[in-house]
Amino acid sequence: MLEKRYFTEEELAAAKEADLCDVAGQLGYTVKRKGRFHTLAEMDSVMIYNRRSWCRWSRIAETGSNGGSQIDFLRVFAGMEVKDAVFWLLDFTGYKDIMTERKKTEMPVLRHQASRHTEKEKQTFILPGQAENNDILYRYLTADRAVPLETVDFFVRQGLVYEEQWHHNIVFKGNDKNGITRFASMRGTAGSSFKCDVAGNNKNYGFNVWNDRSGSLYVFEAAIDLMSFTSLYGDYESNKLALGMLHDAPLATFLKEHPQVKNIYFCLDSDGPGRKATDALCQKYYGLGFEVGDCPPPEPFKDYNECLAAVKKCWPVSSRIIRQNAEKPARNRTNH
Repeated sequence: MLEKRYFTEEELAAAKEADLCDVAGQLGYTVKRKGRFHTLAEMDSVMIYNRRSWCRWSRIAETGSNGGSQIDFLRVFAGMEVKDAVFWLLDFTGYKDIMTERKKTEMPVLRHQASRHTEKEKQTFILPGQAENNDILYRYLTADRAVPLETVDFFVRQGLVYEEQWHHNIVFKGNDKNGITRFASMRGTAGSSFKCDVAGNNKNYGFNVWNDRSGSLYVFEAAIDLMSFTSLYGDYESNKLALGMLHDAPLATFLKEHPQVKNIYFCLDSDGPGRKATDALCQKYYGLGFEVGDCPPPEPFKDYNECLAAVKKCWPVSSRIIRQNAEKPARNRTNH
């Protein structure tokens, strides 16, 4: 196996001793008990058994992505190669006897001393070191994700995104109302789907841009969708927030810190989970006295970044559809 080229049996065994519930939590998922098992609030088809193995019943027929060990979990949900997943797990569990090659792949911001027998101490939140420049960040966002240069410039100037020095991932910062960074997540730039929250962050915050002169807030699932919306509609003035997932803790914090917001427009994905979450959040915040609106990406796109990429490539996207979508925030939900 590929694993055995790099690791001893002892090291592999140590990696597979990691508590899978803790691993999922470290990646930003919300773990909850379901009978004798655990599941994820964001994907209730995932079942975790004995805190060591998992199965995703919604994709039971898909070989390679439907379950396995902690290593498989990182491979599927963090986009890691097997080797990097084992290194990550050894780092996560505090295993000391790690070969020299670890120095080339370790992620200091994720270093963590954990034991399944004792309560974990709260980790110190430390932002990843910054690369000498943002060249790879710019190349990834403009070429791979179709975000225009001027939009990337805006977020870089705001100090909300930067390129980290270890693997050249993009760091997305979530600041409080005083500009202090309370949350950060990373996104891979090397063609993988690697995503990970920085250890010790406060999940009551999310990637955001705010303007206290605006009473409107647009809410997204992902930071890149937020940036894509900004570009599509040239909107650099309104408040915007990326939840990171489909839970609203960052939204509750943002509203507390920015009480001028009266209108909330949910720009979540157009897939099943996104639509389900939008309906629940619209009902909740309408009940709390806010004017709310459903502002999904135009059909047939799953999210705003897909839409932006299509526009950039001159795919057959009707300008009429784009205009209709831009008008959606003006229509408030009054049926709850």
